[in-house]
Amino acid sequence: MTDASSPAAATIAPFDQAQILARALPYIRKFHGKTMVIKYGGNAMTDPALQKAFAEDVVLLKLVGINPVVVHGGGPQIEGLLKRLGKKGEFIQGMRVTDPETMEVVEWVLGGEVQQDIVGLINQAGGKAVGLTGRDGAMIRAQKLKMLDNADPTKEHDVGQVGDIVSVDPSVVKALQDDAFIPVVSPIGFGENNESYNINADVVAAKLATVLQAEKLMMLTNISGVLDKQGALMTDLTAQRIDELFADGTISGGMLPKIAGALDAAKSGVNSVHIIDGRVPHVLLLEILTDQAFGTMIRSH
Repeated sequence: MTDASSPAAATIAPFDQAQILARALPYIRKFHGKTMVIKYGGNAMTDPALQKAFAEDVVLLKLVGINPVVVHGGGPQIEGLLKRLGKKGEFIQGMRVTDPETMEVVEWVLGGEVQQDIVGLINQAGGKAVGLTGRDGAMIRAQKLKMLDNADPTKEHDVGQVGDIVSVDPSVVKALQDDAFIPVVSPIGFGENNESYNINADVVAAKLATVLQAEKLMMLTNISGVLDKQGALMTDLTAQRIDELFADGTISGGMLPKIAGALDAAKSGVNSVHIIDGRVPHVLLLEILTDQAFGTMIRSH
């Protein structure tokens, strides 16, 4: 919501403000009591004005009876600390190669610094956020990711302590939700020998949305959505169309795990998955409480 003292708020007449709120009513009614998993990443995480708008959106959703669950990434922040330590980040097929030293950095940045920043922002906006990693409540059990080469499936890449989710137990998230808290989840899982695993945040968000049977999975990115080869936004995609876009190379690189996770969630009972532009202030409210599409919606069929 716009701050009442800001210039933007001053230009909206009280009558118009009431009209705007009334227009949101059908959406509030439709989604009341429903869970929405929000993957928070990209510019929305690093620009102070966008951070503030994001936190306000999450708190507003909670106050109107929608249950937001935030899953965050932290690629730029991890990259920054690795650089300061003199380590160069390495990626294979969009996944960060994670040796034991890098894993320590990942845990420190994601489970500490980044998570606590987000918790603080939401609390400052009037919410009650609680930070969790996959260890809390034994939420995310993982195993070492077996990464096969895209071009040659007989070849396997060793990406270190990168995890593949074995199971997700959402009971700790549900308990917090029921008690007016907003869970903020770092994408770190644990293995059977208590070892830590770095898991792609898009994959965690998709899996969590599935086990929570979320109404929506919202993925904030640094692009306006899924673009075709001409750079035009595709607002509505089906599973079949996505397979075609994988095959012809339209979707590649870092978008691969994002879209694959989104598609899995859509096929597994999440009503709709939205890949939206995190560079737009209050994009969550625009996407959830208006009929304007702000990105790409993915449906199972």
